Amino acid sequence: MSLKKASTKAGGMPSVQSTLKHVLQSHKAGANIKNLLNVNQQSKGFDCPGCAWGDSKEGVFQFCENGAKAIAWESTNKQIGADFFAQYSVTQLMKQSDYWLEYQGRIEEPLRYNPQTDHYEAIPWQQAYQIIAQKLNSLENPNQAEFYTSGRASNEVSYLYQLFGRLYGTNNFPDCSNMCHEASGVALNEVIGVGKGTVILDDFDHADAILVFGQNPGTNHPRMMNTLRKAAKRGCKILSFNNLKEVALKKFASPQDPIELLTSKATTISHAYFTPRLGGDMAVIRGIVKCLLTDFPDRIDHQFIKQHTANLTDYLNAVKQTTWSQITEQSGLAQTEIAQAAKTIAEAPNVICTWAMGITQHKHSVDTIKEIVNLQLLTGNIGKKGAGLCPVRGHSNVQGNRTMGINEKPTAEFITTLANFYNVELPYTAGHNVHYALKSLTEKNSKMLICLGGNIAAAAPDTQYTYQALQQSELSIQISTKLNRSHLQIGQAALILPCLGRTEQDKQKSGLQHITVEDTFSMVHASQGNTPVTLKDVQSEVSIIAHIAHATLQNSPVDWLSLTNNYDDIRELIAKTIKGFTNFNQRLNAPGGFHLTNSAHQLQWQTVNNKANFSASQLPASIFPNQIHTQIDKQTLPVLTLQTLRSHDQYNTTIYGMDDRYRGIFNKRNIVLINQKDAKKLKVKAGDLVSLTSIWSDNITRKVDGFEIVFYDIPRGNAAAYYPETNPLIPIDSFGDDSYTPTSKSIAIVIEKSVNHIKT
Repeated sequence: MSLKKASTKAGGMPSVQSTLKHVLQSHKAGANIKNLLNVNQQSKGFDCPGCAWGDSKEGVFQFCENGAKAIAWESTNKQIGADFFAQYSVTQLMKQSDYWLEYQGRIEEPLRYNPQTDHYEAIPWQQAYQIIAQKLNSLENPNQAEFYTSGRASNEVSYLYQLFGRLYGTNNFPDCSNMCHEASGVALNEVIGVGKGTVILDDFDHADAILVFGQNPGTNHPRMMNTLRKAAKRGCKILSFNNLKEVALKKFASPQDPIELLTSKATTISHAYFTPRLGGDMAVIRGIVKCLLTDFPDRIDHQFIKQHTANLTDYLNAVKQTTWSQITEQSGLAQTEIAQAAKTIAEAPNVICTWAMGITQHKHSVDTIKEIVNLQLLTGNIGKKGAGLCPVRGHSNVQGNRTMGINEKPTAEFITTLANFYNVELPYTAGHNVHYALKSLTEKNSKMLICLGGNIAAAAPDTQYTYQALQQSELSIQISTKLNRSHLQIGQAALILPCLGRTEQDKQKSGLQHITVEDTFSMVHASQGNTPVTLKDVQSEVSIIAHIAHATLQNSPVDWLSLTNNYDDIRELIAKTIKGFTNFNQRLNAPGGFHLTNSAHQLQWQTVNNKANFSASQLPASIFPNQIHTQIDKQTLPVLTLQTLRSHDQYNTTIYGMDDRYRGIFNKRNIVLINQKDAKKLKVKAGDLVSLTSIWSDNITRKVDGFEIVFYDIPRGNAAAYYPETNPLIPIDSFGDDSYTPTSKSIAIVIEKSVNHIKT
């Protein structure tokens, strides 16, 4: 098949039409139109349950197309409870698509799996809490429990959750960060002393150049497009480095601009667009640095380097030893292209570097991010207006979760502060991330899994391994708004506990509550739902965790149930135990909330030597792990590098529809994007059905079949396909160095024509 007509620009009227379609499909159009007017407002609004991009003070509407999809998807009048689950067994539900499962609507009452009937059945809340408490208290040691977290959990519930887990006795806090931006935190903590970005939204208004690495903001964080559009219109040079030619990074029409909305006009976003090979970004940046050192020596900020950095000599030696043949071969870019990028940077006084999962999901992601930092240190582009580092996070409070203590490797200082305040002993030993949690469940060392949101079955790699790991649990608890694949991976027992969504009113004894979130710029602000709750029997996430803790912990130093009466009381505890939150409740009164102090932005380096450290890493010999090269050499078919990605009708594992409008793909998801010349070499045509088999060293066949060939503008040797459909191809032991993040952007595969699939 050839592509249908793809969009020539992002945004514009098609975006508005898509928004209206999803609002109408929610069967709650009036309420959701009101919700859209309240989303991301400076006061009396709620935070979008989608991405973590910061809120602008400009414009009447503070939502994007995909944010509107997330709101309509959550705030729907479609509801399922005991009657639905009496109709469908778990075995029957397993045969349905991920889209179908979540499209059924909101879960309206707590449920317990009955292994005799293979159905979920309604259960009273108190009975559910007692089952959880009894199981937790029957485990041989606390480390047999896993406490998983989604990035949509608020600061308040995240704080209670980690406090409960640690008072229970474990640091097992696997969370969604482990599978996306873990490499950012690891790298930044090591070299600049803080695992967060150093910029705020206002810095984009003062940047002279913005480097966008490995991200597709038009789909994954569309509100960023207005920021980039504004920068481009005032003359800021935007350099995009992306394996695929994504339309949003080429042209964007703001739905808030009447001319761009109603005509064919659009704003050109990228001053230059580069398409490196998958895994080649570190080589690109090394080449840029090599050009700066030789062709633009005056751009090196020697005063900044002398005052604030260490290890420059080792880094310069590493750059000198890196040959241009290494750089061009690994990056896939010509030396002239890299020189063009270097010239733009040299002429820009203030530079921001942004990146997302196209950078973080490789074996050498940590070193790649350190190389981005090297570039910014060399040019003095940290700690001043219009410059800095900006990892663009996904879920709306994934950064706040970490700030609140959702971390399997807490610092000794963090644990000591909690222990002293609550006058208890707490564990200091590191717990499990997602990789080790799945390993521990598989080996039956861990017995119990609690999931505060998310869909770990669809988010984690090596799908068959993940399913088997989840099925080993003796009890799994899913705190959710909607049905998803994780609810169906059942071991001995399972509970589903339905919770309020971000758009809904949370009424407790003291009245209507608000929660807080932290965006990608470290801004903390309040969020308050406005939609009355129509569900039969749901509770807030705060209430659910507080009741579980109350039922489980005897002689606890925390009066858990009283904390549900007024969330101000939780924030008072946060203020006394988490850095940066002094006078938490009072500071929320400021329009837009308040900014957490960023030490690196203030040129204070909380590293072992109190300096920002250059990293002298060598370019990787290969983007693949060493242990699979023997298997690669044995292949008779060409080996391609596959990346998994989202469609435009998708956010994380939630699939809103079957279209990918910007890429010209409609009503299908089992597709693989490849270069037409690669297809010719493979002797396949557009529209052919193929199988994808990944290469690994454990003699396990990881294969998906029935995927349709789509020709696309992608470098030769590379391919792309959607997740979670291609998660089965990612080996559980293929992860980033030091980060344990799945290598979802560098999977070695072979493609063959399907034998058992017929195109319909």
